[in-house]
Amino acid sequence: MTAGPPPPLPLPPFPPADSGAPIRVLICEDQALVRAGYVTIFSAQPDIEVVGEADNGQAAVETAKALRPDVAVMDIRMPLLDGIEATRRLAGPGTTPSTRILVVTTFNVDALVYEALRAGASGFLLKDAPPAELVNGVRTVARGDSLLSPTVTRALIGEFAGRVRAADDPAPAPGPGPDAARERERLKVLTSREYEVLRLISAGLSNAEIAAELVLSGETVKTYVSRILTKLDLRDRVQVVVLAYRAGVAPGRG
Repeated sequence: MTAGPPPPLPLPPFPPADSGAPIRVLICEDQALVRAGYVTIFSAQPDIEVVGEADNGQAAVETAKALRPDVAVMDIRMPLLDGIEATRRLAGPGTTPSTRILVVTTFNVDALVYEALRAGASGFLLKDAPPAELVNGVRTVARGDSLLSPTVTRALIGEFAGRVRAADDPAPAPGPGPDAARERERLKVLTSREYEVLRLISAGLSNAEIAAELVLSGETVKTYVSRILTKLDLRDRVQVVVLAYRAGVAPGRG
């Protein structure tokens, strides 16, 4: 007899996209012209409200803590405090984030982008992305999804997984980080099916692809993903991927 889908668990406490309230966005960008362009693009959307701007990383942190926007669109290279450290202070380990971070950068498949994801970003786009893609990115991140396509996941995480290490480790180490055993211990709370789903997420598969691979419905896969996030105290699929590589359990990584 086939068991039914597991009961759903609550998603992390971020506002759903269909809550009726507009998505409150903070623009964190040091170039005034680029910042003005973002404001113009987002202000034209009926479901997005620009609630603030910051022209350096320190201001980004202070403004986000004061305004608690749903999404901060974060540049990486900014004065006073770079976007990676700003992201870490707003959404990194030990924080209780109220804002999701969408990194928009000129760097493609770059170590800086990977470090931003490790710091707590929910995804990234390139600055040359078309306006529609930028708007969709904010909506995606606001509803609690990560903005990493399967292709980007495989390319980005695969290339920089060897650099995963403890924050105080002075040099890159090949393969899983020195805390891999501890991260594997965290995974023991998962059922065997949840563990399968985690490995497929870390391989860059979408929910639809996971459903096809495991012969499950899309809703059942969503439920498994929700359970994984809750049990491991993770916010989104980006953090699932990073954890899998840190533990050395992603496909092809041990």
